[in-house]
Amino acid sequence: MANTMLETPVCDALQWNVLDAPLIRWRGTGDGALQTTSLPELLAAMAADQVRDFPALRAHQRHPWHAFLVQLGALALHRAGQEAPWQEAGQWRAALLALTPDDADGAPWCLVAPADRPALLQPPVPNEVPAKWSNLLTTPDAMDMLVTSKNHDLKAARMRQAQPEDWLFALLSLQTQEGFLGAGNYGISRMNGGFANRPGVGVAQVGAWGQRWRSDVHVLLTQRERIAGDHSFAYEDGHALLWLLPWSGAESLALSSLDPFYIEICRRVRLVAPHGKIQAHAAGSKTTRVAAKDSNGVTGDAWTPVEKAKAKALTVSAAGFDYKLMTELLAGERFAHGAAWRLNGWASDARLEVLARAAVRGQGKTEGFHERRVPVSPKLRRLLMDNAQRPLVAALAQKHIQAIGDMRKLLWSALAVLFANGESVNGNDTISVRASRFAQPFEAQEDSRFFSDLTQHAEAEGEQQDVVYVQWLLGLAQRAEAVLLQSFDAGPRSGMQRYKARASALARFHGGLRSGKGALSELASHYAAQKNSRPSAPEGDLPCPIHPLPAQTPAQAHPAPATSSQQLPLL
Repeated sequence: MANTMLETPVCDALQWNVLDAPLIRWRGTGDGALQTTSLPELLAAMAADQVRDFPALRAHQRHPWHAFLVQLGALALHRAGQEAPWQEAGQWRAALLALTPDDADGAPWCLVAPADRPALLQPPVPNEVPAKWSNLLTTPDAMDMLVTSKNHDLKAARMRQAQPEDWLFALLSLQTQEGFLGAGNYGISRMNGGFANRPGVGVAQVGAWGQRWRSDVHVLLTQRERIAGDHSFAYEDGHALLWLLPWSGAESLALSSLDPFYIEICRRVRLVAPHGKIQAHAAGSKTTRVAAKDSNGVTGDAWTPVEKAKAKALTVSAAGFDYKLMTELLAGERFAHGAAWRLNGWASDARLEVLARAAVRGQGKTEGFHERRVPVSPKLRRLLMDNAQRPLVAALAQKHIQAIGDMRKLLWSALAVLFANGESVNGNDTISVRASRFAQPFEAQEDSRFFSDLTQHAEAEGEQQDVVYVQWLLGLAQRAEAVLLQSFDAGPRSGMQRYKARASALARFHGGLRSGKGALSELASHYAAQKNSRPSAPEGDLPCPIHPLPAQTPAQAHPAPATSSQQLPLL
């Protein structure tokens, strides 16, 4: 790729116009060849499903970039009265330029423009001199929304050889997913409060970027009237690209004045390029750009679930999209989904997945980027679309959740006995904390395989469903005992204490399995029935969950393929 940082500025002070300049790198779906194109050329390639990925895009920037391309595409198509995306770059260029009729020279699509003119994702600041603003940022990662003050996971301000696209992605991340960060630094409207986050949750067909983009653009266009009506937006002639409007930092825009697909900004930032090297000047504001405090983040965003009872946008915690939250999103009644969540309208054999992303913010810190993909089989999709069957799937999921919770408590109890040398714990905080730490791998393992196990259970029919569930419980016990056995090396080392601690821990674990309490009662009944079927067994000889185990299906005998869930490095 050519070093565009050294190119001669075009159109006087207008530089790096994404409508014309090849600034955005992407790899093709065919041979993975690297392409460098303008924004209209990229949109044409997306419409033809030719885009595999974006090598310069950092993990936490994926959803803002997808949402930006979808909203921008839907806006351009709606204003042009077009339903299907164009596959010609020239048509996209004309449609994008039509969104900024007062700036025929394309200033709003340039990374650098005079301060009194709009620039891409940068509002005009007439009568101000950005060079006199106190905050100068020399790298795009210093401008991005991540808080990296301690330099732990991610070093701050390290992108010193950045390209224009790096500034584009960082600027987009800041303006469309940032929250509150002290006086004068306000956040976006599409989240529930300054310390919340903007989630990206939807259903997509397994494939490349273009496939998901086309689907979400289509959904936005078909849902436009509903979104406008539900949230009192201006159906026609509302403000769509909020960087077109001058902003002194003292005034806010009412939600009712905005287009349903509005692309917002939340900070006063201006890029400059002394000697051909991009820098950013930033200034504070006295208020938010969009007056949406009372909306609690409920703005009709296509990818934001809304808690029904509290009428507020989902805020993802530091735990990310764990199996409990994903169960609520997939089969529960707690959330109302955005337009990007749809299970109908696909081919019967379509490979679908739930895709959930969020960059989790805390008070003055970043708590990780979380992404999870949950495959949705055709049969599970039919069950979830059936109003009579969906609650049954939710009930099965809660049954699994309760069993995992009860098994974890039992495992914790056995670990506590192990670390107490076979004695009672008696409120020893050190032992309690240690037992909790050693029990964590068990729940993490169950989280990773939760939906593959649930799908197998939900897809079983009739009496086979009970058989599948018992086999899953047996596998659950097996995996929990494996964690206990792996923890033995961390227990007592001296001979007598070691024997006592290990024997007591196993006795506590096996006794709990046979006690028949809580969600493990079906497992206890299975063991009892197994014992009764062996009349020759010595008194007190009860089946052990590990040695021997009844014949298991492959799903119980071997770890299930994990649903893709991870807290990704912020690269």
